[in-house]
Amino acid sequence: MSHNRYEAATRMRTRAPSVSDIQLIATRVPGMAVSFEGGTVEVVSVRLDCEPAAVGELAQCLSDAERQRASRFAFDRDRRRFIVGRARLRHLLASRLGVPPEAIELVYGPRCKPALSPGFADLDLRFNVSHSEDVAVYAFSRGREIGVDVEAVRELRDADDIAARFFSRRENEAYRALDPRAKPLGFFNCWTRKEAFIKALGDGLYHPLDRFDVSLAPGEPARILRVDDAPGEDCGWHMEAFSPASEFVAAVVVESMHQGASR
Repeated sequence: MSHNRYEAATRMRTRAPSVSDIQLIATRVPGMAVSFEGGTVEVVSVRLDCEPAAVGELAQCLSDAERQRASRFAFDRDRRRFIVGRARLRHLLASRLGVPPEAIELVYGPRCKPALSPGFADLDLRFNVSHSEDVAVYAFSRGREIGVDVEAVRELRDADDIAARFFSRRENEAYRALDPRAKPLGFFNCWTRKEAFIKALGDGLYHPLDRFDVSLAPGEPARILRVDDAPGEDCGWHMEAFSPASEFVAAVVVESMHQGASR
């Protein structure tokens, strides 16, 4: 969700969902291993607020195209977030592929989903990235498509109108039934879960958002409830939610093992 489209008002503190299969793992940055059917998906969260000297050092591993893109940002904050976020991605991919960060080559799908270039195809590493303010989240999987999304939880003046427009009928009914104090978290639970799913599909916001339902009530497990006419448990995708930092909520969606193997 673009922050330029909405006005942030009062922040509220969020509590990380109780998800038993999210475990802390030892990485160079804070991370989690999320256990799914048939394997483990790695989720890593990082802060994007770095000292100027560190930003300059991280920029050294970017490609010429990435440096040019960074130079086009009007605000130093946005330029810094892009440089740090892309450099961290390169370092995280490099550590998993056994190559230098500057050797990573990225390509983009028809809807701009990033992927490794064909030169790395034998390793079959899939990944996805999301950031909100100064928090970035990266998700990695072997052989299965994956999507991740993160948002700062906050009150939006037009949240009810956005929910009516972008949520499915079932989701909008569940959202409107929430206690007013729970609505900001419920709203961003829904948004991050829907965004993670369409990013896993690779369709972005071109995918009709009313074709699937997700859970959103605070305290309830993150689930895909329906995709078209199929119940969520038969849709071929699995979802988990987590909180990478105080006042942030995130979701990750990955292909089921049998679906990834059948492609």
